[in-house]
Amino acid sequence: MSTTERTWQGPSAPERLSLLRQAKSIAIVGASDKPSRASYFVATYLQSSTRYKVYFVNPVVNEILGQPTYASLADLPEAPDIVDVFRKHEDLPGVLDEAIAAGTKTLWLQLGSWHEDVARDAESAGLNVVMDRCVKIEHARFHGGLHLAGFDTGVISSKRQVLG
Repeated sequence: MSTTERTWQGPSAPERLSLLRQAKSIAIVGASDKPSRASYFVATYLQSSTRYKVYFVNPVVNEILGQPTYASLADLPEAPDIVDVFRKHEDLPGVLDEAIAAGTKTLWLQLGSWHEDVARDAESAGLNVVMDRCVKIEHARFHGGLHLAGFDTGVISSKRQVLG
């Protein structure tokens, strides 16, 4: 089997919607204070457009979007319902270990992040797993805020959109 072949099956759209609806808190592991980073964009969206309590996990930054950061999941004041991961592939097994120890319910790996061994280990530990999907895009899709390319451009136009 090649390393790029995907055999693990993630939750369906209704199951992902249920995970998002049940969650009250999300911890972003690998959160960044740099506006050019995807984690910053997702953090901004979660803070401004959702009801979630959002925690930022980054051991080298003191504050992101006006909130304190935490060095690890173990330092959070509560077990987050979803751990949204923005870390390198080789870091994912360690993040899973932290997530299990922290008592999270769902491990969510962002777009482009896929690790079948981590997914199987997480499920064996009783966690829900979502891989290669963006929390922001999924939340917006389920809540009417998704437009072309997955983003609300804010552009109002009388021109017909051409899908190609």
